[in-house]
Amino acid sequence: MKDQNCGYCVGGEVLAKFGIPICDLDVSQLILFKEQSKPGRCIVAYKDHVSEIVDISDEERNRFFADVTRAARAIHKAFAPNKVNYGAYGDTGCHLHFHLVPKYEGQDEWGGVFQMNPDKTYLTEKEYEEMIEKIKACL
Repeated sequence: MKDQNCGYCVGGEVLAKFGIPICDLDVSQLILFKEQSKPGRCIVAYKDHVSEIVDISDEERNRFFADVTRAARAIHKAFAPNKVNYGAYGDTGCHLHFHLVPKYEGQDEWGGVFQMNPDKTYLTEKEYEEMIEKIKACL
């Protein structure tokens, strides 16, 4: 099931406002969050347009969390954060997804909740490509 107004469902320009597809995982898509004040920040979005974790079967949930875990391992390997924070929001988008936000001790927001979009750090196309390749190499 897809929602034609959802960036996770339709991709393209709607997704490009905030993210860049990295690759498909088992039951989800790995997306690089364009705002990179936390180097390596990604989103794992479930393959179908469902709102809640309770809207999928136990088997699908386990596969989704395996995808989240795989992405988190790649972020740890590629960027060596002190911690990865996980956020499952979507009050307005209503598409099951997790934000994986690497946190670095001594950096702003350490010890607190990450901002949804600090709107501080954007990269060049080449830098995004290099970051994506680094993540893919660690998957």
